[in-house]
Amino acid sequence: MKAIRRFTVRPVLPEPLRPLSELAHNLRWSWHAETRDLFQSVDPEAWRAAGCDPVRLLGRVRPARLAELAGDRRFRRRLNAVADDLDDYLTGDRWYQAQSEGLPAAVAYFSPEFGITAALPQYSGGLGILAGDHLKAASDLGVPLVGVGLLYRHGYFRQTLSRDGWQQEHYPVLDPNELPLTQLAEADGTPARVSLALPGGRCLNARIWLAQVGRVPLLLLDSDVEENDLGARSVTDRLYGGGGEHRLLQEMLLGMGGVRAVRAYCRLTGHPEPEVFHTNEGHAGFLGLERIAELCASGLDFDSALESVRGGTVFTTHTPVPAGIDRFERELVARHFGPDAELPGIETQAILALGMETYPGGEPNLFNMAVMGLRLAQRANGVSVLHGQVSREMFAGLWPGFDAEEVPITSVTNGVHAPTWVAPEVLRLGARKIGTQRAEDALAVGGSERWDSVADIPDQEIWELRRTLREQLVLEVRERLGVSWRQRGAGNAELGWIDGVLDPDVLTIGFARRVPSYKRLTLMLRDRDRLRELLLHPERPVQIVVAGKAHPADDGGKRLVQELVRFADDARVRHRIVFLPDYGMAMAQKLYPGCDVWLNNPLRPLEACGTSGMKAALNGCLNLSVRDGWWDEWFRPDFGWVIPTADGTGMDAERRDDIEAAALYDLLEARIAPRFYERGRGGLPDRWIEMVRQTFTLLGPKVLAGRMVREYVERLYTPAARSHRALTPDTARELAEWKARVRAAWHGVSVDHVETTETTATAELGTTVGLRVRVGLGALTPDDVEVQAVSGRVDARDRITDATIAPLKPAGTPDLEGHRLYEGPLPLDRTGPYGYTVRILPSHHLLASPAEPGLVALPAEDTVEAAGVLLR
Repeated sequence: MKAIRRFTVRPVLPEPLRPLSELAHNLRWSWHAETRDLFQSVDPEAWRAAGCDPVRLLGRVRPARLAELAGDRRFRRRLNAVADDLDDYLTGDRWYQAQSEGLPAAVAYFSPEFGITAALPQYSGGLGILAGDHLKAASDLGVPLVGVGLLYRHGYFRQTLSRDGWQQEHYPVLDPNELPLTQLAEADGTPARVSLALPGGRCLNARIWLAQVGRVPLLLLDSDVEENDLGARSVTDRLYGGGGEHRLLQEMLLGMGGVRAVRAYCRLTGHPEPEVFHTNEGHAGFLGLERIAELCASGLDFDSALESVRGGTVFTTHTPVPAGIDRFERELVARHFGPDAELPGIETQAILALGMETYPGGEPNLFNMAVMGLRLAQRANGVSVLHGQVSREMFAGLWPGFDAEEVPITSVTNGVHAPTWVAPEVLRLGARKIGTQRAEDALAVGGSERWDSVADIPDQEIWELRRTLREQLVLEVRERLGVSWRQRGAGNAELGWIDGVLDPDVLTIGFARRVPSYKRLTLMLRDRDRLRELLLHPERPVQIVVAGKAHPADDGGKRLVQELVRFADDARVRHRIVFLPDYGMAMAQKLYPGCDVWLNNPLRPLEACGTSGMKAALNGCLNLSVRDGWWDEWFRPDFGWVIPTADGTGMDAERRDDIEAAALYDLLEARIAPRFYERGRGGLPDRWIEMVRQTFTLLGPKVLAGRMVREYVERLYTPAARSHRALTPDTARELAEWKARVRAAWHGVSVDHVETTETTATAELGTTVGLRVRVGLGALTPDDVEVQAVSGRVDARDRITDATIAPLKPAGTPDLEGHRLYEGPLPLDRTGPYGYTVRILPSHHLLASPAEPGLVALPAEDTVEAAGVLLR
C-alpha cells in the first residue's frame, strides 16, 4: 500500500547524546575519520544500511540502543572528545587568520552543483565535486566563504542498466528533512524566503536550506514550496533538467535569488557581508545583475554600479568549448526583465548588452552566460594553465586588437580535497612516519613543494598498501557487479562467475567520468582483439574497471556506455573488465585508491582540468593520460605516462582515434605492464614502487585543494577585495565617467610616426636602440593613456612572440597640431629575428588589466613599414 502523505519522525536523543545531532548536521564528518568511526560504533549494521549517513543512522537506531549508549561511559568520553575537536575546528584560528591584513571579510561562492558527500546528492560530475572540494578546503584553511547553490528535489539521476546494457535513469525524490540540512528561519521562527518576479504577475518563491560544511555555510534554494504554482515549484526539480525557460529560471534563482539569500543569511546570523563574489561557471552570472540593482536602488547609476560590481567579482570558466556554455534566445531573456518582471528599474537593453555576442564570430541574437560572467567580473580564470590559454583564445573577441595571450583571463589549476579522497590506509601510513597532526595538516593545508618524508617509507610497506587497496576494490567491484546484474534481471543462479571477477594481484586500470563524446569512453575498444590480448595475457594480464554516466538527453553517450557494457559482458573477458553503473562519490572513494593506473584519454585540449587523476595520484595510483588539463602542466616520466596526441593538420577523427588507441595499447604492452610485473632482487617491483613514491613526493603537494584555495585567496580574492573597497560610489562613478570619456574620444588616438636611432637591419646583442614616437591623443591627455613599446622575437609572419613591454615617456609639450612625442630605450636582449611595435592603451589606477577597456591604438601600415624590423 502506498502512503498518502510522507513526513519525517526525528529521534529524541538522550541528554548525554545530544552532541550527536550537531556532529551529524555538520558535514565535516564526511572527511573526518574519527567522527565517522564514532557513528559506525553506534550501530554498525544500521550504519551500513543508512549508507554511512549519520542523519539517516540516527533515524534508524532503536531507542533501547540509544539508552544503552547514554549509560556507556567510554562511549560518552569518546563522543565528548569528538565534539570538542569539532568545536576547536570551528572556532580556532587557521591559515587564513594568520595572514596579513587586507583579506576579504567574506567571499560568496556560487555554483549550480556541490558534491560534498553521497548523503547530499546535489552533483553530476567534476564541476560539482570541484565546488564541494573548494568549500571543504576553504573550511580547513579558515577562509570565510559562504556557498550558494540550488536544492534539487531529484538530484541528478541514479543510473542502472537494462539487460542489453542501455542506460536507464531513475529520479528518487529527496526529502530535505531527511538530509543533513536545516531551514533558515526568521527571528520569529517563520521560514526565510526569497522571491523573484515573473512575467504576468507571477512569483517564484524559494526557501533557504543550510548545509554546514565544516566552518562554511552552504545555502541551497528550493522552489518546491506551496506558495508557488506548479511551474514555479518544478524549477528546482532536477539538476541540469529541462532547457530554455526552465534553465533560465534556475539560473536566475541561483544568481539573483542567491544574492538575496546571502543578504538574508548575513542579516539573520551576523555573518560578515561578502566583499567578493565568485561565480563558478556562467550558470550563476545573474548574481552580478542583482548586485547592480542593489546599488542602483541606493542612488548609483547603472554604469557606476557596473564598475563597482566588477571590482569585487571573480569569474571562473570551466569549459574549453563554446558548446558547453549556456546560451539563451535574446527574446526569452528580455521577457524576464523590465517593468513586468525582474529588475524593473534597469533598462532591459542594458541587461541584454552584458550577455550578447556582439563580437566577430558571435551570434548577435544569443545571450551568452559566460560572456556576461566575463563582462561582470574584473578578474577571471581558467582551471589549468592550458585551459587558461584555450579560454583566452576562445574569448579573445571580447578584447579586439589584443593578442590572445594578453586577454585578461588567468588560470588557477584545480585541486582536490585530500582528506575526502585519500584512503584511510594511506593516511595511516603517512601518520606513522610524521605523526597524525602533521599528516592531516599536510593533506588539508599543504604549502610544501615536496613530501620528502615519503622517502623513508620502506618499499615493502608501499607495496603492501597498494595490494590492500587493490584487494578492497576487487571486493567492492564484485558486490556492486552483483547488484547491477540482479537489476538487469539476472537470477542468483546465473551469477556464480562474479566471485572470480578481478584479481587482487593483477595490474588494475581505472577509467571513470561523465560520458560526453570528447572523453572517449570507448577509445580502448578501437582494436578489440588487441585489448583482449592485453586482458588475457598469460604472464602480464591487465584488468580494467570502468564507470560513468551519460547525460539523460545524450543518446550518443548512452550508445558509448552500451558498447562498453556489451564488450564487458563477453564471457571471455568479463572477469578482466567491468562496467559499474551509478558512478558517484561513494564508488569513487573506493575506485581511486584501488587502481594502479588511472586512464584519461580525452580529445586535447577539451579537458579543462580533469581532477579524477589527481584523486588517484594522492593514493599512489599512476596516471596514463593525454597531455591535457592538469597533466599537460605537471606530467613527468618519474610518475606516469603520456598518450601522444595525433593532432596533425588534416587529421580526420577516425584516423586520429586509431593512432592514439594504438599508442595506448603500445604503452600498456611494452612499458606499463612489464614494469608492474618485473621483480627486483627482493621480489618486489622496485621500479614501479619508485614511481609510486615519486607520485606521492612530487605530485601530492601540487594537487591539493588547499593549494588551489590559497591561490584563489592570494591572487584573486584579495585583489578583488581591494578593488571592492577602492570602488566607493564616488570612485565607481569617476571610473565609469572616465571609461565613457575615453571610449568617446578613442577615435582621435593614433600612432603617427615611429623612428629609431638604428638605421640598419641588424644590430648586436646587448645594444640599446632609442625610440621616438609621435602620437595623437585627440581629446585625451597623457594621464589617460600609456604609450608602450612591445618587442620580442618574431615569427615568419613578423608576429611578436614572448613579448617584453616597456612604457615610453612623454617628451616636451604638444606641437602646433596637438601631437606629442614619446621616447624611450629599446634594449636588444635576445638574438635572432627580433621586432617591435608601439601601441597606446587607456591607463587608470583602478583598472585590473590594461586590456580591461578593450581599447588599443596601433601604428598604421605605412608607419610600420617606415619603422622596419630589427635583426632579421
